[in-house]
Amino acid sequence: MKHTTKITIIILAMFLVTQFIGLYVVNNYATQKVVDGQIVEINNSKQLPYGMGIPEGAKTEYETNFISIIIAFVIAVGILYLLTHIRAKFVMKGWFLIVTIIALGISFNAFLPSTNYSHLIGLALAIPLAIGKVFKREFLSHNISELFVYPGIAAVFVPLLTLKTAIILLIVISIYDAWAVWKSGIMQKMAKYQMNELKIFSGFFIPYMSKSQKKKIEKSDKKEINKKGVKINVAILGGGDVVFPIIVSGVILKIWGLFPAIMVIFGALLGLGTLLFFSEKKKFYPAMPFISAGIFLAMLLSWLLL
Repeated sequence: MKHTTKITIIILAMFLVTQFIGLYVVNNYATQKVVDGQIVEINNSKQLPYGMGIPEGAKTEYETNFISIIIAFVIAVGILYLLTHIRAKFVMKGWFLIVTIIALGISFNAFLPSTNYSHLIGLALAIPLAIGKVFKREFLSHNISELFVYPGIAAVFVPLLTLKTAIILLIVISIYDAWAVWKSGIMQKMAKYQMNELKIFSGFFIPYMSKSQKKKIEKSDKKEINKKGVKINVAILGGGDVVFPIIVSGVILKIWGLFPAIMVIFGALLGLGTLLFFSEKKKFYPAMPFISAGIFLAMLLSWLLL
């Protein structure tokens, strides 16, 4: 196992909680829902704030939307890699801060009563959390804010996708993830730079010590520990591994309904759990191929039961 059982369960629990928060947020902004097996248009749903709403005509241009998403993803990864390579810390922190504020604001707005000022209240709640996440390395506040960041991001992309384009997106992202981890090593380089240089990370992270490390510290001299420092293990789960399952479950929610969407969530959990429980220590693994396999299994089961 890559991490201790306790840490693995914590990561899976945070992943699961975020998926259900995501489903709630996406549902609040949904313009269509499944009622008695029929897709019904919703006219009184909340509108995505901060200029993130999709123009009415663009919602039906699914192939164009999909291509735009892929291009935007490639550009974003390219820019992120370039900024990492040239060590543009200020720009990267500014980018993370803006994205975090908007995503948190979208999520918080979904939980607030519908008023003319709910989006401003959501923004007021988001700003201090985002500042704390980007400029203070405190794992508890970081992980709590992460629970709401990815639901907000997913809510923007769900209206742009159909079942077909969501499936293709999963396949493309899984192939990229495998290449980026096993072949090029881009993921490891960017993750290490974020955590070591920027002191931030886009995803969940949990620092911990193994039993052997704790025993070593107990037996060591305090002066020696202060000089050399203490080595801490870190369990991480990238933001992409969290947000893409939310996007797919949101798409399934609007075309198949609630039960299949929940099936997708647990399928993703099964895929991630299989990876975490059977992976080896000190090895990097791409999570998306495993998560996608679990999602496809859940979608197949849902289709057979429909």
